[in-house]
Amino acid sequence: MSVYKDKRSPYYKYDFQLSGRRFHGSTKCTARKEAERFESDERVKAKALVKAMARSKTSLAIDDVAARLWDDQAQYDADPKATETNLARLITYFGKAKSLTEIDHKATKELVAWRRGHRVSRRGKRPSKEQQAALPQIANGTVNRSATKVLQRLFTFAKAEGTVFESEPKWDDLLLPEPAERIRELKSEEAAALDDAMREDYGPFFDFARATGMRLKECVTLRWSEVDFGTRQIVRTGKGGRRVVFPITSHVREILFPLRGQHAEFVFTYVAMFAHKKLGRVRGQRYPLTYTGAKTAWQRLRAVAGLTNFRFHDFRHDFGTKLLRDSGNLKLVQKAMNHADIKSTLRYAHVMDEDVAAAVERLAESRKNSRSKVRKVS
Repeated sequence: MSVYKDKRSPYYKYDFQLSGRRFHGSTKCTARKEAERFESDERVKAKALVKAMARSKTSLAIDDVAARLWDDQAQYDADPKATETNLARLITYFGKAKSLTEIDHKATKELVAWRRGHRVSRRGKRPSKEQQAALPQIANGTVNRSATKVLQRLFTFAKAEGTVFESEPKWDDLLLPEPAERIRELKSEEAAALDDAMREDYGPFFDFARATGMRLKECVTLRWSEVDFGTRQIVRTGKGGRRVVFPITSHVREILFPLRGQHAEFVFTYVAMFAHKKLGRVRGQRYPLTYTGAKTAWQRLRAVAGLTNFRFHDFRHDFGTKLLRDSGNLKLVQKAMNHADIKSTLRYAHVMDEDVAAAVERLAESRKNSRSKVRKVS
């Protein structure tokens, strides 16, 4: 065993070579037997790392893998800032030099438990310890999307580079249960309340969201170059990099056509209520709507309208539900909502329950009439 004690430290150190690579460091152990056991464990890890790197031909340190993932894919995500935050959180938790080959099921389970203990963050002033403790813990879905699935993505990326993992975490066992996504429709009185509380400059934006079922980010970033009144189509890149074509109906045209000339590039704008020298914002001038600004506007609108239990994303659910009820065609709704998998569209299938009940009722009546005719003949 290649462990030794440095006179300048109370701890034993280890130093060995494997396939031309040197592995060394402190064992943090003061007893030789414990240090030898530590060194033995490090040899096992080193063998796994050398074997994996022989396939990948590149660094498997989590910081390096994350950097390559960012350059190759993640910077083009629908919400790259969220991806960047989630990757940074993992790197901080494990440490920049941590190799993916060292992250097994147990280590990932500990990550999940750590992330599960976090609480919901609030904007504005930093909360006190008492206020922070009173905040609810983050949801299981947040843990899955911000930690487990992000780490899984790093593993998937490394495997695509040629890495072979001998002890990859069992991802399905690590994902926390999530409640089935509820489908929320906008009631007529709620729609009226929103209209009454609406600020005029934000009206077209929210009308468009309701009329198309597009996601918040898709609405905010809509550009005039993607709008073609001649072909009556909006053509853009949607979630997952898929090409999305949405028809410009007469209603959508009524929303968009009057907005021409308000901004050269972006469709939706707002009127600045206050001047802001630092941002170069002039009171009364129009500026492109931002993702953060749209979320803030929605929160204020919802509060003034007295809307409860209704998220911005529920505009999308409302659109999908009403479209399916009107058309009765799941494939049509799938295309309109840019769902890659029909399973995503099936969440709206409950709206067809009434049609099914009516069909069953008609069948029952038909059989009843048939039996009556048979009795009369006999």
